[in-house]
Amino acid sequence: MRAPSLSRGGNDPDADLIVRAVGDLARRTRFPVAFGGMLRNGAVHVNAVAGARTRHLDDLVVRTGRGLGGRAVVETRPRVTLDYRTAKGITHDYDQMVLGEGIATLFAVPIVVSGTPRGVLYCGSWGQTPIAEAAARPAFRIADELVAELRGRDEVRRRRARIPTPSPALAPAVQEELRAAYAELRRIAAAVPDTALRARLRRIEDRLAALSSDAASDPSGISLSPRETDVLACAALGSTNAQIATALGVKEVTVKSYLAAAMAKLDASTRLSAVAKARRAGILP
Repeated sequence: MRAPSLSRGGNDPDADLIVRAVGDLARRTRFPVAFGGMLRNGAVHVNAVAGARTRHLDDLVVRTGRGLGGRAVVETRPRVTLDYRTAKGITHDYDQMVLGEGIATLFAVPIVVSGTPRGVLYCGSWGQTPIAEAAARPAFRIADELVAELRGRDEVRRRRARIPTPSPALAPAVQEELRAAYAELRRIAAAVPDTALRARLRRIEDRLAALSSDAASDPSGISLSPRETDVLACAALGSTNAQIATALGVKEVTVKSYLAAAMAKLDASTRLSAVAKARRAGILP
């Protein structure tokens, strides 16, 4: 059986998220086969497959409304069939691929972001396997995690689109004061229990970050989690891991974990490089 891999034809900027999600499906669900793809030009382009015994699913393209996945896209809700060969209510355009792999039970979960379908994740098995709620729940969680990642990336892209030209350079002293204020504001926002107030504080943070950002020149599409940004904002001020842990009210090992995750996303080997790349991406001021 093959591990999840990116197909040769994958050119969607979010295709890496599908590869990761398919890998999670293979590890966290009981289904032996997992695959998925993003929606592009009216079709789901499968770019990741895990656990398959053949190559029938490679580069599969599922048109909207066709097959089980295409129907899940149109209805924006999960669809399942326990016997794909005799399934009614779906078209059988892709029998050669699905049945060629020997799949009997197929479960399709659409990736829906703000009401708009963006892709599909599939789980399959070679025998007829009843799908109880407990078996489906991990797949739903993985889909929810993917939706959250896509929302984050969408927000970064929207933020960049609002900045047509690089911001004028600030005086070094002003810039350092801005960065200190930004880090402090993130610490305050993280401790605020009121969701609406926290959202207002986050919008102020975005405005501060945009003041000194040259994100328009960097199309990387990097998205950090709120806690990863908190840790990196403190690191940008020269704080040690212990100082960051005290400021954020977490353990030092947790700080190291968030910092490592941020560095990996930014493809940085040091915290200094991570801070610099985050600033170029408009994540930090």
